[in-house]
Amino acid sequence: VQLQASGGGKVQAGGSLRLSCVVSGVITSVFNPRSMAWYRQAPGTQRESVAVITSSGRTNYVDSVKGRFTISRDNARKRVYLQMNSLTPEDTGLYYCNSDREEFNWGQGTLVTVSS
Repeated sequence: VQLQASGGGKVQAGGSLRLSCVVSGVITSVFNPRSMAWYRQAPGTQRESVAVITSSGRTNYVDSVKGRFTISRDNARKRVYLQMNSLTPEDTGLYYCNSDREEFNWGQGTLVTVSS
């Protein structure tokens, strides 16, 4: 299984980015039932889950991103997305996707840098 995250970049505070994650090497019957998540690792900190989406589309967010981030998924294409609005410098970090149980090998992530 490969997890390919993309869409990161450098933005100013208040800006927006949309991250995409392609999950390859897994059949849809394995992907579809799994809750998927976006994780963030800020400089000098541990990786944390910031958004989760269940197979049925229910979502949950860490308090710091509620109201600003939206996670979604496309089961047919085995993709997971993260729309990030009103970005702040505290959102800076490497962003990864994985199942909510971290079952797959971690990809390289995509870097988000927010300047003030």
